[in-house]
Amino acid sequence: MSKKTTDTPIDATNGAPAPDFEASLAELEAIVEKLEQGELSLDDSLKQFERGVQLTRVCQAALTQAEQKVEILLRKTGASAGDELEAAPFDPDSDES
Repeated sequence: MSKKTTDTPIDATNGAPAPDFEASLAELEAIVEKLEQGELSLDDSLKQFERGVQLTRVCQAALTQAEQKVEILLRKTGASAGDELEAAPFDPDSDES
């Protein structure tokens, strides 16, 4: 029997496929909106906060992985193009776009 391989990341916490970045971010934004409205009970607020922390970790991991891929691609491109491109740390306060 052959194993089926996929490119879908696996969530290490429960073995289920990890949600994609966009879906996680959208859910996180919805949670923030609910919490900001202040209409949830304390118990529901804590559950939503806990889910938000989980989603934040998923998003952070996806961003870290994407950053690493970009750095690898820049190194490969830079090496094959005479070092025209260089990986540099991301500065969120930079005005460059």
